[in-house]
Amino acid sequence: MTKPEIIGSARSTYTRAVRMVCEEKGIAYVLTEMPLRAPEILAIHPLGKMPVLRHGDVALFESKAIATYLDRSFPGPQLMPSDPHLAALTEQWVSLVNTVIDRTLIRTYLFAYIAPKTAGAPDREAIEAVMPAVREQIGVLDKAVARTGYLVGDQFTFADINLLPILHRVGQVPEGAQALAAAGHLAGYYEQHASRPSFARTMPPAGPPRRATPS
Repeated sequence: MTKPEIIGSARSTYTRAVRMVCEEKGIAYVLTEMPLRAPEILAIHPLGKMPVLRHGDVALFESKAIATYLDRSFPGPQLMPSDPHLAALTEQWVSLVNTVIDRTLIRTYLFAYIAPKTAGAPDREAIEAVMPAVREQIGVLDKAVARTGYLVGDQFTFADINLLPILHRVGQVPEGAQALAAAGHLAGYYEQHASRPSFARTMPPAGPPRRATPS
């Protein structure tokens, strides 16, 4: 059977989430490193965002759509629950993370370090301005995982996969690391799931991530 080809960057949190799906389910796949708006990506995503997927005659963009396709097309642990309530909760947390939390933690806070207004120096004004929202949203996540150690019920789902690469990035910068450490339930959640082989095998290269847009 043709291996799924994931086109994107190993540094991208969204590309990593799709790769983690493959690792969790034991899917043999190919990662093709490409920058944003590369012709190979634009051929599938109309705005040139990553990741995109090719699998035989199937071409898909948007990480949630790709993850759903992979989960339903291959055997292995179910990462998109079939139970209607649990499926809705998974959608709920993926949506909140992708539309709100990623924008705060990655596109605003982390980008103040990796894409500051002044080259070579973090954008301290942007960092100070966004920190209340960073702490608030980390608090929301801390409360969400407090009872079971998962975002959805008592099982590891794509909602967790979608969040973990973001937490990894935020924990690499000082204020983010402090905020995560202060959120005891979320810190334990991250430590527990960071030990998963899928997380270790998709670890991005050292150094700051390239500026990217979510998909």
